[in-house]
Amino acid sequence: MKGTKLLATIMVASMLFTGCSLKDNNAIIKINDGKITQKEFDTLLDKQIAQSPMAQMGDIKSNKNGMLYLMMAQRVLNQLIIEELLDQEAKERGIKVSSKEVSEGVAKIIDKVGGKDKLTEILKQNGLSPSQFREDVRKQVRMQKLAKTAGKINITEEDCKKFYNENSDKFKHDNQVRASHILLMANPYQIQQELTANAKQTLTEDALKSKVEAKMKEKKELADKLAKELKADNSKFAAYAKKYSEDENSAKQGGDLGFFDKKTMVPEFAKAAFEAKPNTVTDVVQTQYGYHIIMVTDRKEAGIVPYEKTKSDIKEFLESSKEIEALDTLTQAAKKKAKIEYVNEDYNPDVVEKKLSEQMGALKQGLGAPAPAQPEKK
Repeated sequence: MKGTKLLATIMVASMLFTGCSLKDNNAIIKINDGKITQKEFDTLLDKQIAQSPMAQMGDIKSNKNGMLYLMMAQRVLNQLIIEELLDQEAKERGIKVSSKEVSEGVAKIIDKVGGKDKLTEILKQNGLSPSQFREDVRKQVRMQKLAKTAGKINITEEDCKKFYNENSDKFKHDNQVRASHILLMANPYQIQQELTANAKQTLTEDALKSKVEAKMKEKKELADKLAKELKADNSKFAAYAKKYSEDENSAKQGGDLGFFDKKTMVPEFAKAAFEAKPNTVTDVVQTQYGYHIIMVTDRKEAGIVPYEKTKSDIKEFLESSKEIEALDTLTQAAKKKAKIEYVNEDYNPDVVEKKLSEQMGALKQGLGAPAPAQPEKK
């Protein structure tokens, strides 16, 4: 769970600064000699919906004028445009990445998340294959190299200490809990991908939807069964975690996740963990990763992280901030000189933003409207 949040941050940063490699002739946007395709848009939109809390809010794509769809579409379109512009800039500057550099990048992430097993688990939870992950790391390294050619990025020990001293509030940690959990992975997008990949023949949309729902129901029923048994006897929690949990790293530890604060976990998980009474088993909790059964085992008061324990994170943060700043400047310059053609105006970010503003305006007007008059009683 902790590593999941870290990897999500890495993956989002990677996607923000890289180009996609999918091939499809159905272009929706043309940028100079490059293009963004319908397939690229659909693929990224599906992934971002699946990895967000919105995944539990029904079929967002069924209403193309709905507020949730417009919000996600606007984010995806802006991201794809940035990716294409920066990809073209990297090509013009002849920036390449070696296999050694990719391996070094992967090794750093493995160290950050706590080992190869943890990374494997996180990739599985996010529906990513090892080859897809290596490709994302390659793109991330490429963008880091592009940033270094575009701006001066040199973070010193003095910079790190200054940041720590001027931002002491950022290094305070809130109350923490120590908890164990059992995870039955059930992400609709991931299940859909697995079913499609393993199907001997093409499934219809209705057949695929039915199979996904059946798999989700199967996982939920098992989670309910385990939760009921553990509420009756929580001494079996560690044994059940080792046997049933699909969070492989914590399962080896009997489900133990160590100490964490509310910000470390996804909201649904954090809420349940911090509201739970010590040594009691919660009801089944659903997140974008699946179904969790949680048992809190300890608590820790708030405190502050010493500089020595956080200086490497500070340096990494400051370097990333400089890279983002350099790439943002580069993107704005590239956008001004680029020839951008929206083949389909529905995918013009300005058009999407206008529709979203109209939806927001209508919502505010509705919330502020007076209640309808009630008929007089006779």
